[in-house]
Amino acid sequence: MLKDPWLFLLVLFSTGLVESSDCPTECSCQASESIFCFHRNAPTVPRVPTNTQNLYIFQNGILNLAQDDFKGLVELELLDLSQNQLMEIPNGVFEMLSKLKNLDLSSNQITHISKDSFSGLVHLERLYLHSNRIQIIHAEAFEGLEMLLELKLQGNQLTSLPTLRFPKLLLLDLSHNNIPTLGPSDLQTPHLEALKVASLGLTSLDEDLVASLKNLHELDISTNQLTEVPQALKQDSLKGLTRLSLAANPLGELKVEDFQKLSGIQELDLSGLNLQGFPPRFFQIFPKLVHLTAAENPFNCLCDLAWFPVWLKEKAVNLGRPEETRCHFPIVTAGKKLSALEHKDFGCPPATTVLTGSPIGSTAVPQIQTTPSENTLTNAIPPPPPPPPSQETISSKTDSYPHSPDTPVSPSSTSGEYEQHFCPPNICLNGGTCNFDPLGQLSCLCPTGTSGLYCENVDEVPEPPKPSATEISVAAPVIPDKPDAISSRQVTSTSILLDLHRFIETRPHIRGIRLTYRNLSGPDRRPMILSVPASYPEYTLRGLRPNCTYSVCASPLGERVNPRANSSSETGSCTEARTEGVPLTSLEPWVETKSSMTNTVISALAALALVLGLALVAGTIICLRKRRQTNAGLELELGPADPDPMELEGIKACLENGGNGTLPHKQPEIDRCHTPQPPPFLQQNGSLDYEVPLMQGHCPSNNNLASLKPSYF
Repeated sequence: MLKDPWLFLLVLFSTGLVESSDCPTECSCQASESIFCFHRNAPTVPRVPTNTQNLYIFQNGILNLAQDDFKGLVELELLDLSQNQLMEIPNGVFEMLSKLKNLDLSSNQITHISKDSFSGLVHLERLYLHSNRIQIIHAEAFEGLEMLLELKLQGNQLTSLPTLRFPKLLLLDLSHNNIPTLGPSDLQTPHLEALKVASLGLTSLDEDLVASLKNLHELDISTNQLTEVPQALKQDSLKGLTRLSLAANPLGELKVEDFQKLSGIQELDLSGLNLQGFPPRFFQIFPKLVHLTAAENPFNCLCDLAWFPVWLKEKAVNLGRPEETRCHFPIVTAGKKLSALEHKDFGCPPATTVLTGSPIGSTAVPQIQTTPSENTLTNAIPPPPPPPPSQETISSKTDSYPHSPDTPVSPSSTSGEYEQHFCPPNICLNGGTCNFDPLGQLSCLCPTGTSGLYCENVDEVPEPPKPSATEISVAAPVIPDKPDAISSRQVTSTSILLDLHRFIETRPHIRGIRLTYRNLSGPDRRPMILSVPASYPEYTLRGLRPNCTYSVCASPLGERVNPRANSSSETGSCTEARTEGVPLTSLEPWVETKSSMTNTVISALAALALVLGLALVAGTIICLRKRRQTNAGLELELGPADPDPMELEGIKACLENGGNGTLPHKQPEIDRCHTPQPPPFLQQNGSLDYEVPLMQGHCPSNNNLASLKPSYF
């Protein structure tokens, strides 16, 4: 306890706990030049001291701006008005802020930019307008912004651009708009270093535009409609390019010659390109590569890809999103992380192994005796597994394969042997049926009791395990290693119970949680997104497929998340869990037993009916002979007489009693069209047990919610 009150006040001032008397209500003024007004929930701009240099007023519910709001703030250099409810920027509203360098108006509801929206901001260096509803920008809206270094317009509704003349601009982000064409007249930015044009609907990349950007270091053209690697990437002006993203484009193939000019690449994103492997010596083009992302590709983990994990370790290349970089074929490695496989897991045959250098590096790896194309990578259907020994002599199944059954066939060597929708023999196991999705991707329709990508898993009814001390400890809530991690507490065949306690504790201001999950074991890996209130520390994902691995990520609701993000920092906190297999019910054995018993009964009844019919015929013949003999004797003694009706009745009695007095009864019809219904737990909502989201994803003001502002300035 400090006895001297002056000393106590001195300590308070030195620690910054005493706020200035001029500090606005519900704001924090720990430093005299910086004021933070967060979650103030007021529709107007607060009054602040005239010596303020940095003013943060985000998530305040501000509806309108006026010149008087910034009167006297001649020293202001940073103004953050993001995540409010602004619909327009009045003309000349910032004219008094002659020293302003950083202006953030992102995540509002602005629909247009007028001619004089930014007049007077002659020293502005960073202008952030992303995540609004901007449709129109006046042709002269950016006139006078000669000092601008960064301009962010992503996530709006733009269909065209005015000519952007920025002699010093270094970063331009136009992603997630609808601008299908960009030419050199649109961007007059000779010193541009980073251009992001993802998800614009581009079908090509203008060569003259790229040629004019001689200082370009980063290029993002992901999620467009590029069917081939643009010719613009073959120019000498891109030798200084260090970061390139081609992700999620419908590229037909990768060719080594398309990347020859990009020797300076350090970060490369090839995710979502439907690749089954890489062309030989592909990565020799990139001697400076340190970060590679190749997630969401159906890799064929055969011998000709065995060098890849070795190369990653040798060159110390960081693989982005490794949990989404998995094998698609063959069956033994389907669903496994590609980077975690060892050389022996690729099934290289010893007979065809020779010591040779890896595509990059000096470690010896096996080499298959095949003749793949050196420059192209085809997206052919995975080759079939080798036939069993009993089928090796059948010419119809072996003549079409130039390799022996013991030699794995590389995907590139089969490109000319399989048509686009031809199902290779034996591709689906355990009675599965070969099928193609609308994109031409091969999959298997599995019968009841089997599962897996190729129906390779035969589900068995497990005996109920006895609880042990170890299992009890596993069932306890798992405390994540990271303070913001999520975890799965309980997993069934169709659901995953998520523990979100720690995620919510570390983000006390979030309004909700966005859950993004995808199936890593099947051909359809599109992300599913749910919105959950922040008051739910636990949530159960339902309607999942049995015996599949799911990746689940959580992020604050309202925060713009890219489902193809390259790191956990971009996707939020993630976990991974595998659903259990579906146990066989007693329904199928009962049906099989019933069918077997029915066949046995029918056969027995048919035999019995045949015996009874023969006995009836024999009895009738005997009765007729006896009557004829009796009549003959009487005729000799008394002469012929008319037949007595009683004699006819006697014959009738013999006919009836000759078959034991009974006729075989007709057996009831057996329902041969009975189809076993799925178990009750799969009949919920038509086998799709999805819950209705508890909280809609709509968020007022189009805001990015509940996160402290990043230090982008």
